[in-house]
Amino acid sequence: MDVTDPVVRDVELRQLRCLVAIVEEGTFTDAAITLGVSQAAVSRTLASLERALGARLLRRTSREVTPTPTGLRVVSHARRVLGEVDELVREATSGHARLRIGYAWSALGRHTLAFQRRWGAAHPGTDLQFVRTNSATAGLTEGSCDLAVVRRPVDDRRFDSAIVGLERRLCAMASDDPLARRRSVRLADLSGHTLLIDRRTGTTTMELWPPDSRPATEETHDVDEWLTAIATGRAIGVTAESTANQYRRPGVVYRPVRDAEPIAVRLVWWRDDPHPATPAAIELLTALYRSG
Repeated sequence: MDVTDPVVRDVELRQLRCLVAIVEEGTFTDAAITLGVSQAAVSRTLASLERALGARLLRRTSREVTPTPTGLRVVSHARRVLGEVDELVREATSGHARLRIGYAWSALGRHTLAFQRRWGAAHPGTDLQFVRTNSATAGLTEGSCDLAVVRRPVDDRRFDSAIVGLERRLCAMASDDPLARRRSVRLADLSGHTLLIDRRTGTTTMELWPPDSRPATEETHDVDEWLTAIATGRAIGVTAESTANQYRRPGVVYRPVRDAEPIAVRLVWWRDDPHPATPAAIELLTALYRSG
């Protein structure tokens, strides 16, 4: 739809609401009652819509009002447009009554349930939702969340962030891999394996290994795909501790990588439009990671 088109500019929401009301109520009189205006105002509004569209939308007799074929198509589109506008208004006016937290792979690991319970008890007026989006900002850029849990720095001046905790790095491997018999592994032990990495959201890069002892790599884009490949023994993965807490899979075991630096867990939000609950979320998450 081209909003520069004069017809588009001349069509108003009140005209669409008027048309839908006439069709749903069956008469101009009942539509006027529903809309809280006079019958004359209903007639004028419909006439202005028909002029803007250059088409007759309703057939009116002494007994009934029925849509023309064009009117049926316009009413169908009008209902969809009005529904989307109503949803837009609800989103804008009730956004602060809901806190959406995005994540790419593993939310908050073993702290997820505790966070949900404590949040519900401390902030009953703000509904908490977790949203999984496998993108670099875990859905923040896409608009699907208000706060995002990420485990790598977000290099974008549009966002602010805070580190709320640290997590160990673990190696995920098939349960029959010889390394699975150990209680922990070193980075050097993994050099002879094929390593699965997610370049968009993952925390594992080749910088963890010296240039002369880096493992072969394959790229993956989803945690389920990652787990399936590891369970077959074809590859291994290095991931944050939270993945092991959230994704237990038959045939896959996790072992600590004892010489790898821990992973910082960050909350990220829009710098110019932070959700009012952001400080409370940071405080609660920091307390949970410290107590852990």
